[in-house]
Amino acid sequence: MSVMDLLQLYEWIDIKCILIFLCVFLLLGDYIRNKPPKNFPPGPWSLPIIGDLHHIDHTRIHLQFLEFAKKYGKIFSIRIGPRMVVLDGYKLFKEVYVQQGDNLADRPSIPLYEFIGNRGLITSSGYQWKQQRRFALSTLRNFGLGKKSLEPSIHLECRFFNEAIANEHGRPFDPQVLLNNAVSNVICVLVFGNRFEYSDNEFQSLLKKMSEAVYLEGGICAQLYNMFPWIMKRLPGSHQKIITLWKEVIDFVREKVNTHRVDYDPSDPRDYIDSFLSEMDKLKEDKDAGFDIENLCICTTDLFVAGTETTTTTLYWGLLCMIKYPEIQAKVQEEIDRVVGGEREPSISDKDKLPYTNAVIHEIQRIGNIVPINLARVVGETTQIGKYTIPKGTLVTSNLTSVLFDVSEWETPHSFNPNHFLDAEGKFRRRDAFLPFSIGKRVCLGEQLARMELFLFFSSLLQRFTLSSPAGVEPSLDYKMGSTHCPQPYKLCAVPR
Repeated sequence: MSVMDLLQLYEWIDIKCILIFLCVFLLLGDYIRNKPPKNFPPGPWSLPIIGDLHHIDHTRIHLQFLEFAKKYGKIFSIRIGPRMVVLDGYKLFKEVYVQQGDNLADRPSIPLYEFIGNRGLITSSGYQWKQQRRFALSTLRNFGLGKKSLEPSIHLECRFFNEAIANEHGRPFDPQVLLNNAVSNVICVLVFGNRFEYSDNEFQSLLKKMSEAVYLEGGICAQLYNMFPWIMKRLPGSHQKIITLWKEVIDFVREKVNTHRVDYDPSDPRDYIDSFLSEMDKLKEDKDAGFDIENLCICTTDLFVAGTETTTTTLYWGLLCMIKYPEIQAKVQEEIDRVVGGEREPSISDKDKLPYTNAVIHEIQRIGNIVPINLARVVGETTQIGKYTIPKGTLVTSNLTSVLFDVSEWETPHSFNPNHFLDAEGKFRRRDAFLPFSIGKRVCLGEQLARMELFLFFSSLLQRFTLSSPAGVEPSLDYKMGSTHCPQPYKLCAVPR
């Protein structure tokens, strides 16, 4: 062997050794960084670098969490990015989120939304989140949230919606676009001060972008971005589209904010944006409270998106359930005819007199399971959950599917059964495990608005129309999974009664 050959061999060995050393260093570093702490909840066997990603099917992750709970217990851990603790079942969910609410009030930092920062109402934490939530609740109440003063606005939108349905003349159509626009208009009046016509193509396009972003957020690319942001931000994929879509939605909101800044009157606020602008003038010195233009855009976007997406999806499930179970639809219509009649619209004051209709709406929310996995929270201080020690900074979430389908709480959890919400005398009964809006410090601030909208849209629609599946089509409860649990697209026929 020549001297040249030996030199080449040494160079090859050196490169090989360096590569081996780097691999060992990365694997060892990953192990040390992600090693489960002492007395931590058990979970699936994780691989280096990718954690439990190989275990997860994102199209059925809520169902996989149920399977993990059966195998590892009602408190288990999983590693998709940072190691996270998952809670299973109603009793544990309520115990932890209520009794340790203050310790589980903050959100983690999510790499995919680093362009937003820890701002707004959904991703913010600490003092800023408390100030913004307090302000949003008080402001929306001033504009009628939870009060009868908001009802005429919803009634008006119900009339526009029903007229649009009537214009389909009983032909098969997909109701999602109309539902999206109608529901969105209610929150738009509160935050922007105006509604949008169903013929407004620009607004329709915006709503489609929102829905697409919400769907893509549940995909593998979004998860990979949150695990490996330094790599994924340089690669193409749906994660790039998510960021682009949300920036377009925020830009739409920013235009509304800029328009308001031109002509708003601090003494006579028209909506949430006006009220926020007025609060900015009052709290100029309190920088930590987040009353600035950029946070106004993010907070308004949060209200706009949250006030549109989940209620729309719930009603989309509701109409699907009515064509799937026509005998239940007929019972709802009989009750509405008997109590309300056909001369006036159903009102919130009718709710207690319509126990079966109310029970059906609640069962739609339960079976629809719109947000099957709770948004993650961060442990503020090291704590004990069950027999396990959960260190400060650990992510905690709960599988709401395990709450809404808890076999120890529901008589027939996997069947669409309005009797879950009716007593022996046919009166409406509340159920402790009915928690689609979550619970604790981070409970959905739009719960009252959503309840009003669901009742009024659903009851007014069934008062005027009989819904059915197109001829020869069998309705399916198949779903698609993104950030929300949504029906696969379907068509129905709405025939005037």
